[in-house]
Amino acid sequence: MRKLLAIVFAISTWFAVIVQFFLMLQNRVASVPETIIRFFSFFTILTNALVAIYFTGQAFNIRFTNKAGVLTAVTVYIFIVGIVYQVLLRQIWQPTGMQQVVDEMLHTFNPLVVMLYWYLYEKKEEIHYYQIKKWMIYPVAYFVLINIRGAISGFYPYPFINVSQIGWTKAMSNSGLLTIFFVAVAFIFIAIGRKTSKYPVAI
Repeated sequence: MRKLLAIVFAISTWFAVIVQFFLMLQNRVASVPETIIRFFSFFTILTNALVAIYFTGQAFNIRFTNKAGVLTAVTVYIFIVGIVYQVLLRQIWQPTGMQQVVDEMLHTFNPLVVMLYWYLYEKKEEIHYYQIKKWMIYPVAYFVLINIRGAISGFYPYPFINVSQIGWTKAMSNSGLLTIFFVAVAFIFIAIGRKTSKYPVAI
């Protein structure tokens, strides 16, 4: 059952990422090289690609993906993608057609299936709070690089870190708050994991 779910989730996640790539190219407002760079500037895309890689690894039984904490880290990242979209971004645009389908997959369906998979299969008794330091490398590096890239190109993927619109102080403050939110969510997942590890549910 675990392998079957991993295969299904890998296919669905890769589908969403790849279709979003072609939709962005089709509706591009910049050159193809710049559009590709912008595509990979979105935390949503990077994280969904990470999810797709994780499930692909699970489908092929790659040892690293079975390491305790890897699934929790991936779950924290995609949970943030989902919650930030629902709270901050959903109201600022109304996609239609295939774009709407892909949008819901990237921001709603994928976070939910990852959380389900985490609940079923993470080695919750083996995850620890000290692992959060490693998990934070990805989001912190993202914020740093995206701000450097934005300062050079003028393109920021999200309005809450758009320095040209809200200024450095507000953008850095928002980045800091999101970093704190990442840590808080990681703590919550570990706490839930340690609590639920007493009740095996894997199928």
